[in-house]
Amino acid sequence: MRLGIISTANIGVKAVIPAIQRSEHEAVAIASRSEERARAVAADLGIERAYGSYEALLADEELDAVYVPLPNAAHAEWTKAAADAGLDVLCEKPLAVDADEARDVVAHCEDAGVTLMEAFMYRYHPRTRRAREIVSEELEDVRGAFATFQFPLRGRPDDIRLDPDLAGGSLMDVGCYAVNVTRTLLGEPSAVSARTVDSRDCGVDTHVAATLEYDGATAQVSSSFDTHEVQRYRIEAENGWLEAPAGAFNPSTDTVELRWGTDGREVVETFDAGDQYRSQVEHFADCVASGATPETGGAEAVANMEVVDAIYESADAGERVVLE
Repeated sequence: MRLGIISTANIGVKAVIPAIQRSEHEAVAIASRSEERARAVAADLGIERAYGSYEALLADEELDAVYVPLPNAAHAEWTKAAADAGLDVLCEKPLAVDADEARDVVAHCEDAGVTLMEAFMYRYHPRTRRAREIVSEELEDVRGAFATFQFPLRGRPDDIRLDPDLAGGSLMDVGCYAVNVTRTLLGEPSAVSARTVDSRDCGVDTHVAATLEYDGATAQVSSSFDTHEVQRYRIEAENGWLEAPAGAFNPSTDTVELRWGTDGREVVETFDAGDQYRSQVEHFADCVASGATPETGGAEAVANMEVVDAIYESADAGERVVLE
């Protein structure tokens, strides 16, 4: 597969493009609003072609697909534009600014006959797959869960993650992972209660805490730009528990652990940190080739945004929100 990259965003430059290059696929073109910037990144990463506009990249007839790591508010526009060009799309999370926009994007890609996949890379790590297996096969009667992704966002006050016009906020940036893993392991919640904090008076949430309700269980999810880094999740059941204790979404060490126990026994499973970005790219390419629906495809993106929307609605209204 020959991919074009729409934007020189750090996530693409530092993680996804190198992952493409480690796979059997190719990053052959990159675009930026600054042609000088596109050429510099292309030269640094060994990418063949550089474009000074996204439109020019989409007109490249040698591309099979695109990867879209633009600011959140631009995901929908350029995913649809890529679909109109007949290109399959791997789009960074979240796919859209809300569930309605996500539905529109999904329908647009379906009408265009292209594959759409949301880039929740952690879903393609063997630890995540093993966690799903354990919760499904070993744990009985889940009663509680906890998931969080927090880190200290320092630097420029004009960071795009602090810009409401670009759909910034801790929930959209990293809290969506906590929502996603909870849904992945427990399913869809029936109701949500939440609070948000804007500690920097920037117009977006810098800290979020929410309770997701299930039949007989509750899950606590949170995100923050204001604390030390924490990435973890834990599931509590009547007969045992499971925990990804560190680097749950983006491992920073050579090995990672998954701990779990049932009926008094405790198990520690160790995994290589692995290459979840490469696995994500390979899953995308396999789905394009086979016509299969990606694990993190359009319907999954809409479902995640429905919970994110409910969290914001609950925080704004100061009351519990029931999900249909």
